[in-house]
Amino acid sequence: ASARLNTALARLPVTVRRGDLLRALPGRTFDAVVSNPPYVPAPGLTLPRYGPGRSWDAGPDGRVILDRICDDAFAALRPGGLLLLVQSGLSRPEETVGRLSAAGLDVCVTDRVTIPFGPVTRRRAAWLRDRGLLRDRLEREELVVIRGRKE
Repeated sequence: ASARLNTALARLPVTVRRGDLLRALPGRTFDAVVSNPPYVPAPGLTLPRYGPGRSWDAGPDGRVILDRICDDAFAALRPGGLLLLVQSGLSRPEETVGRLSAAGLDVCVTDRVTIPFGPVTRRRAAWLRDRGLLRDRLEREELVVIRGRKE
């Protein structure tokens, strides 16, 4: 709903679809795929089906959705197509870079920013430390923007 509203307010010719990642548009390819998927590591093996946790919970290593995007991105892009993806440093951006590169995309990290923990990460800090995902006592997280281009 917010994507539809924002593109209408900006008078942009954008078609917004809701669905299960690229399964919402089978067989289609795109000039650009932009994603800010759930990437926060979360206790439990199943993703929430309802509620706000769907926006950030991404399995014990934070990679459940990221790995699906890595697996599908090459086929979803037209030649010259661009993937832009944001994720947390807690969910191993180097693995995303490696997977996208192995899939055939020209990949680089275009931006990194360190921010204070938001409420979700702050509540999970002890669990993240116990799992070895946080190595220090600082309550800051790195966000990473990854760019992939299909040649």
